[in-house]
Amino acid sequence: MRINTYIRKKSISRRFVLLMGIYFFLFALGAAAFLTTLNMLNHSYLTESYQLTKEEKITKDLDNCFDDTFFNERGYLAFNNVGLKNNAIAQEANVRKLISKYKKINSPINNQDFIQSVEEFTSYYFNDKLPAINSIFESGDQAKVVKLAKEEVTPKIDSFQKLMNNQLQKVDMENENHLQKLIDLQTEIQVVFVIIMLLSFIILLTILGYLFKQLGRPLAKLAMAADEIASGENTTIDLDTSKEDEIGQLSATFKRMAEKVQEKEQDLLAHNEELIAQQTELEDTLTKLMENKEKLKRHNQIINQISNTLNLQEVLDSIVVNMCKIIDADKGIITMTFDEAYASYGVPLSGVNQFLTHMKIPLFEQLTATKKPFSVRRQQEIADKGYHEDKIYCNDLFLPVISSTEEVIAVMMFSSFSSHYRVSEMDEFISLAKSIGISLEKISLYQKSEAERKRNQDILNTLKEGVQLIDQSGVVLQVNHYLCELFQCSYSYFIGRTWGEWTSFMKSQVIEGEFVENLTKILDSSEDSFIYTLAHSKRMIKVFCEELYHADTMLGKVLIHRDITKNYEVDQMKSELVSTVSHELRTPLSSILGFTELLLRREIKPEKQKQYLSNILSESKRLTNLINDFLDIQRMETGAQTYEKNPIKLLPILDSVIEAQQVSTKLHEIILEIDDSDPVILGDECKIKQVFTNLINNAIKYSPDGGIIKVRIIHEEDQVKIAIIDTGLGIPKDAINKLFTKFYRVDNSDRRKIGGTGLGLSIVQEIVHAHNGEIQVESEYGRGSTFIATFPVF
Repeated sequence: MRINTYIRKKSISRRFVLLMGIYFFLFALGAAAFLTTLNMLNHSYLTESYQLTKEEKITKDLDNCFDDTFFNERGYLAFNNVGLKNNAIAQEANVRKLISKYKKINSPINNQDFIQSVEEFTSYYFNDKLPAINSIFESGDQAKVVKLAKEEVTPKIDSFQKLMNNQLQKVDMENENHLQKLIDLQTEIQVVFVIIMLLSFIILLTILGYLFKQLGRPLAKLAMAADEIASGENTTIDLDTSKEDEIGQLSATFKRMAEKVQEKEQDLLAHNEELIAQQTELEDTLTKLMENKEKLKRHNQIINQISNTLNLQEVLDSIVVNMCKIIDADKGIITMTFDEAYASYGVPLSGVNQFLTHMKIPLFEQLTATKKPFSVRRQQEIADKGYHEDKIYCNDLFLPVISSTEEVIAVMMFSSFSSHYRVSEMDEFISLAKSIGISLEKISLYQKSEAERKRNQDILNTLKEGVQLIDQSGVVLQVNHYLCELFQCSYSYFIGRTWGEWTSFMKSQVIEGEFVENLTKILDSSEDSFIYTLAHSKRMIKVFCEELYHADTMLGKVLIHRDITKNYEVDQMKSELVSTVSHELRTPLSSILGFTELLLRREIKPEKQKQYLSNILSESKRLTNLINDFLDIQRMETGAQTYEKNPIKLLPILDSVIEAQQVSTKLHEIILEIDDSDPVILGDECKIKQVFTNLINNAIKYSPDGGIIKVRIIHEEDQVKIAIIDTGLGIPKDAINKLFTKFYRVDNSDRRKIGGTGLGLSIVQEIVHAHNGEIQVESEYGRGSTFIATFPVF
């Protein structure tokens, strides 16, 4: 009674804390008692289980000791093994120790009779019978040993072993019973635990129910009162506000709040009426703002759409489509006034052509003159009326697109079947048209600039010199195609490259040298130019630099990469020609002068005179042939060379040439290989002889060690091929393409001792081409060459 009174005087939170404290104290006390009891039972079980296990082990050890003793003794009697006998006798000590341990066990089983029986059997066996049997066995009386064992000892042993087995079974059974008792006890404990937990849960629910009862009802009343106040009804709070707990304080506070709310309600109603009046004004203002926002949104929409590209057609398409959406038009068209470009939406091709053809009608003249939009209401055409038979009207809107110079650069027309265009919307349409005009002007400027840029680039691309424009920081601004061809890269590779990037690239493409240093010198105007050689093509390039100005402002510098390979080769060829001609002329002239001087100043025998004159004649012919080669080349280059073409047989010509060449060499054997045919070609016999004379003479000259030279005739349908095959020095692969160039000779130490001007093969090629033929060469360096002349058959 005192506790309840004490609890009532406390607040709800204090009541809750007090009751829960009592509950947890009692719960902890019961749990401690339960755990203590459970611990004591476990300790008792473990102690007894330990004693039983120990007893079981000692019993098994005793049984094993006796079994070993019986086994060893029988082995001794069977095999007369003294070691087995000693082992049997030694087991007595182990048995005595185990019996002593057994007596110390505090076993729950009454084992006094068993221990006494084991002690009696031990004394009987080890003290009486074992010594007696061993003594009789050692005396040699086997029959007496057998009789004693059979009649006395063996029955006694069997009886003892049964005793041991019974004891082991008894211990095992006691273990099982002990375990079963533990299980039963644990089951009872678990049941008690469950009952305690249920009682605790019921007590807890009772405490919580009491607290919710004290707290829930007042809160429910407060909630109902709050709903009534929220719905605008007058309410009375039926709660005891005199209580000192939290509910009492909450009730008092809520009551004061309700009174204040009711007092303020009238003020709020009056203020609300004022707000409603202001809301009407704000809605009107908001409507205007939304209209302006929508206009701005449409304006931005079309600007964004036409600003994404600089392609005029794409912009016109975007304008007409988006304008139709913005002004709610069903059809529309826009056309440039100074260009044929146009775009339409929903208008058939015939309508487009009609619009473009009649742009000079009064309506368009009015649009151009006033430069202001206007709308026209007209009756719809039959094609637009569908299945309607009544009169239906359409509204057309005409909009001029005006440039910054106040010129009409485009005209727009839109048609709407469902709505008409108000005068208040015209300002918005004008604003949209101005934005469109700015975009079209921007595109026009871009197109002009792009056309100018392309024209300048095309002019640069026609130059056969590499042009490279760089700014003052060394960044590449522009190049032409010829420079890209020189360095085997794309046009876009150079554009925007920094000084370090493009100089490193160029340096990697040229033969080693001070490329960057020389380039820096000409940019600084300390040098006029320099020459570099491309690694991949061996072309020689000369670089110049010029400054680029616009008015007084320097925009950058222009680098000119000029290919001087041909000029260099011409200079080299001139030097080679002078050297070759000087050598080729000096050698025979020296011989002629020398032999002539000998003939004039000395008395020489007739045989020697004849030999010297032959040498003079040979060298004179050599000079004549050299001069004839120069004259032939000159006539061929000027187009003055003439040919007397007649049907001629190749076989007699080849025979005469081979015979003449064979006389001049003893190291070579010239063999003619022919098929059954005797081909005839249309040609100049003298010039054809010159072709084969040069080819066979070359084969002899470039086979200095001698060998076989084959001249093979191959007749194939409408053409004949003559192949001159040698096994001489051969031709390097990189020299084959230049072999028929005038004055060209392979630069090789093996060929320096071989004379010639380098004109023979050039003359051969010119003569063969003049006879509509072809000359080819196949060669393997160091293993010989094959020259093949092909002529059409007559």
